[in-house]
Amino acid sequence: QVQLVESGGGLVQAGGSLRLSCAASGRADSHYSEGWFRQAPGKEREIVAGISWSGTRLYYADSVKGRFTISRDNASRDSAKNTVYLQMNSLKPEDTAVYFCAAAADRDPWAVPVDGGKYEFWGQGTQVTVSS
Repeated sequence: QVQLVESGGGLVQAGGSLRLSCAASGRADSHYSEGWFRQAPGKEREIVAGISWSGTRLYYADSVKGRFTISRDNASRDSAKNTVYLQMNSLKPEDTAVYFCAAAADRDPWAVPVDGGKYEFWGQGTQVTVSS
């Protein structure tokens, strides 16, 4: 089991920045790629960004390209216990949502799943609100 805890959400004005963190803990019997998802009221959950367990491949949704950056702290040799970050710049009101981090076990160091159904572990979410 892997536990994920997000932090860093809050209220920010349009054009501002926030940095989300996702700290992983627990038993690790595999490498994990990780993704950030978001869900706004009345909308479906969508992937925002993802990173392979090796950190060598990244994915961004078109709506956040050039504004958001995903990264991971590979200080631990155990990729399941690293911290993953989402730097969000030039925030827009449409970025308002609950943001979740998720982890997917994968042997492929290049894999970045974009389907939320492929992620086994999820955090509790952190609210991001962007005012206009």
